[in-house]
Amino acid sequence: MFLIVAKYLIPKGYRGLTAFPFVFIKYHIDKENKVFINHEKIHLRQQLELLVIFFFIWYFIEYLFRLIQYKKADLAYRNISFEREAYANESNLEYLKNRPFLKFLNFFDKK
Repeated sequence: MFLIVAKYLIPKGYRGLTAFPFVFIKYHIDKENKVFINHEKIHLRQQLELLVIFFFIWYFIEYLFRLIQYKKADLAYRNISFEREAYANESNLEYLKNRPFLKFLNFFDKK
């Protein structure tokens, strides 16, 4: 994992963006934020599981589906299965040590 501070690369309203093997962060202080970094590491694992390119294809398609479903961009983003897994487990710094393969699938539902 390579942490890179890139203030202008991160979209407004967000603090980080992960594209294996890089984690781009908006604020230098977030380099020390263990919960935030763990969230991004969960995305790195998800990307590896889907060979990176399929992660981004799935992410985009699911975002569009959620946008139609919820009609609000932030709500659509928060309900993407990848994000639901990362937010639900970001505080558990041991999560990735025992995380089952393709665990994000447990977070994909029509909720």
